[in-house]
Amino acid sequence: MGLSTSDVEPARVILDVQLADFWSKLTAMPLVNLFCSAPTPDATTKKQLLVSLSALLARELGKPESYVMTNLVPQCEMTFAGTLEPACYVEVKNIGKFKPEQTQKLSAKISDLLGQSLGITKSRVYIEFSDATGYLWGYDGTTFG
Repeated sequence: MGLSTSDVEPARVILDVQLADFWSKLTAMPLVNLFCSAPTPDATTKKQLLVSLSALLARELGKPESYVMTNLVPQCEMTFAGTLEPACYVEVKNIGKFKPEQTQKLSAKISDLLGQSLGITKSRVYIEFSDATGYLWGYDGTTFG
């Protein structure tokens, strides 16, 4: 006795949903670029900040940390609100669509980390969240889309 099309179709739908979920996790690519005018932190603080940002993005976006990249460019010359007091510009890029509740939560947590690690107050931080298109990001000799 063989399977009919009606027996196979529900399994195919489940498999398609599971594959779509798997693919969305593979096309992760979260990236955080930090440009700040604060003095360069000591090596331990710098590493801890980058590792904490990596874990934060993976957790909050539900993506594998193995695809998350973080970057810190300290001691950039910048002004904010007409002064040279320490400030930070942060770029957060992600393949997929950010949700408003994600960006609100990430903004608060990233600002807290910058305050703890670099001493930059929240009112001197701009964070840009960008949705990225998979085929416009290369990785491992191919693209994410």
